[in-house]
Amino acid sequence: MSCKHPPTNPARAVLILGLIATLAPPVAFAQDIQQQDPAAAPMQSVVVTGTRSLNRRTLDSESPVDVIGSKELLSTGSGELATVLSRLLPSMNFPRPSGADASDAVRPAQLRGLSPDQTLVLVNGKRRHTSAVVNVNGTLGRGSAPVDLNAIPLAAIDRIEVLRDGAAAQYGSDAIAGVVNIILKKGADGGEAEIVYGQFDRGDGEQATVRGSAGFNLGQDGWVRVAVEAAERNATNRAFADPRASAGPRQGTVTQRYGDPDSRPRTLFVNSQVKVNDAIDWYAFANYGERRTSSAATFRTAYTDNSRTTLRSSLYPEGFQPLLDSTSTEASLVTGLRGELAGWRWDASLNHGRNRFSLDVANTANFSLGAASPNRFYAGELTSTQSLANLDVAREIPVSFMSGPLTVALGLEARHESYEIGAGETNSYVGSGAQGYSGFRPENAGKNSRNNKSVYLNLEGDITKDLSGALALRHERYSDFGSTSSAKASARYAFTPSFALRGTASNGFRAPSLAQSFYTITTTNSLLVNGTSALVETGTFPVGSAAARALGAQPLQAEKARNLSIGAQWQPTRNWTTTVDLYRIDIDDRIVFSSNLQLANAPALAGALAAQGVYVGAARYFTNAVDTRTKGVDVVSTWRLNLQQGARADLTLAYNHNDNEVQRVSDSPAVLSAQGLRLVDRQTVNRLTVGSPKDKLSLSGDYTQGIWNGRAAVTRYGKFTVPQNDATLDQTYDPQWVLDLAASVRVGQQWRLTAGIDNVTNRYPAQVTSLANLNVNGTQPYSVWAPNGFNGRYFYLKAGYTW
Repeated sequence: MSCKHPPTNPARAVLILGLIATLAPPVAFAQDIQQQDPAAAPMQSVVVTGTRSLNRRTLDSESPVDVIGSKELLSTGSGELATVLSRLLPSMNFPRPSGADASDAVRPAQLRGLSPDQTLVLVNGKRRHTSAVVNVNGTLGRGSAPVDLNAIPLAAIDRIEVLRDGAAAQYGSDAIAGVVNIILKKGADGGEAEIVYGQFDRGDGEQATVRGSAGFNLGQDGWVRVAVEAAERNATNRAFADPRASAGPRQGTVTQRYGDPDSRPRTLFVNSQVKVNDAIDWYAFANYGERRTSSAATFRTAYTDNSRTTLRSSLYPEGFQPLLDSTSTEASLVTGLRGELAGWRWDASLNHGRNRFSLDVANTANFSLGAASPNRFYAGELTSTQSLANLDVAREIPVSFMSGPLTVALGLEARHESYEIGAGETNSYVGSGAQGYSGFRPENAGKNSRNNKSVYLNLEGDITKDLSGALALRHERYSDFGSTSSAKASARYAFTPSFALRGTASNGFRAPSLAQSFYTITTTNSLLVNGTSALVETGTFPVGSAAARALGAQPLQAEKARNLSIGAQWQPTRNWTTTVDLYRIDIDDRIVFSSNLQLANAPALAGALAAQGVYVGAARYFTNAVDTRTKGVDVVSTWRLNLQQGARADLTLAYNHNDNEVQRVSDSPAVLSAQGLRLVDRQTVNRLTVGSPKDKLSLSGDYTQGIWNGRAAVTRYGKFTVPQNDATLDQTYDPQWVLDLAASVRVGQQWRLTAGIDNVTNRYPAQVTSLANLNVNGTQPYSVWAPNGFNGRYFYLKAGYTW
């Protein structure tokens, strides 16, 4: 399939010269630089995720845990956490939606090809609140409202531990695919600051980032660490010219935008601890951040064949593209006391988090208001909050028949969640509503909440010198759907000091999010109607509403999961480690967003909604309609070479193969079947099975000698398919190789200069098949499902200072 590349831009020469300068031979000042110890970074790390034991190393863990340090997190040109993790973890997928409303601003990431909200995110071991945005358009992760990983700045992170295993019995809801635990930097000593500048080969998407972290003493027995980060990320545009005569005077020129949005994140993170007395510490960490984003909706041509032709061309004689200007505000505070009493380690904490997402629609019109229509509207806001109280106690108890002590951990947790929709201004939704995004209506507005309480027990220890095991039990009761229990058993047996097998078996759950239960809006969407793309008034209804019940909706229940894994660990030498882990994840009653139920040919249903005062051309709601099975394998191999003259090379091979199957699809409700409608269509099913790459391979090398460091990483993204309801319109994308390079030099004791190129060979995904109903008449040439995006080569420079 042909792959048309945008032309290169001469302005990149400035960045290329910076890279050449960094790669140049050492200059005179290098002779005064102290050599770096090649053995400074350990091959194995002590982990805290998935265990309550002390001093548990990655190699000793019964479940696979990836540990990613701050150096690796800063090794690419990206400042987005989800983008960085997707390059470092083969099991993570992070496509970059465009033209998908709020999903452009809050982009979801997948672990093991599962839904984004089936991965639990922790910060310092405490549950992170979710985003208020629901991904309701035709992107991967449709129907999910996960944690916004990109709201957490790289400057604040010491390391990330990724538990690739089901952990609902240990941590509760959402931990089906795994757990991402973000550990913040701590301590009063030292600090760092960094400036980053970059742009794409096309000459757009210019990015500038300033980040820093510093520690300070709090009295004699405490510390506080502050991290700040601010960035300016300009939009990219990979749209092609609009060939239609209706494009108006600018027919045949690029009259629209399709690519990354404008983004302006500002974030503050604070982490602190104070010793109260010899037995008690007080701790707290908090953050506040705002990210302003301006993304583009679908371009509206100057002329149409409807009754508003004259009005439309008089307001925008050259056509127009509505812009969605959003502000995502994050705020969180976790505080608690921890200490030791009578041999028990205890931790009591309070946790509050909130995400507020407000939206304005600019460069638009409400044609129902005539020629006097404003060109900007406030469309409303979404707010998601979480408040949590937790008490956790643990101790080691000697047991006569075990070779080591038994770690016993008990806990109690209470959580309150709420979800609120705020209406937009009247003109944003009255009549035809604002083009690009019709505002939330008063009947959409409201606040809903729920409570849940949980109790849990964890046991783990070394049964013999060679055999270790763990057991976790958890019971939770939710105020909206009832009780659920989960369990997990795991074991590891070392056949030799260098070879061991490990395995886990567990059941788990994911509670339906409040967003899935109560999100509602009526807006205009681009849908395929009789094989042709058309703008259709579409209603999204909560399952408890009269409109959803008229369409056969049932109350949502928790998803139920069963996880099995078995793995091998091999460490033939101190500097070479390989792990292979096979896994299977069965999920019953999986929550999906229904198909777009088009009512044009279903007069009985359209009439039933009209009797309620609901007038839409299509409708949709959430449903427990699918059972799935995910099977796969993870391979990670690391090898350290200590070379001559103090040089060191770290080599890593990482591979994930992932296969998703749909085992069952619920029958459509009778009221839908009678009208020839399907609750879950082919596209919804296949989005779960073939929409993300089935495999991903990463090869990386990091070379250090004295003041010099070089890094190369090549990633192979496997094939994936963008499905349609008409199988003849499916498009399968071939595997793609992407190469990233970077080099850095230390200047003096405290400065480091870095230059790099992401996507060195300027690889783009294949273009969308040239059909008017899939690529919007050729103007949107690349798929938003592409795992590496479609922006092309990226150049960047960094200057860092540490003290």
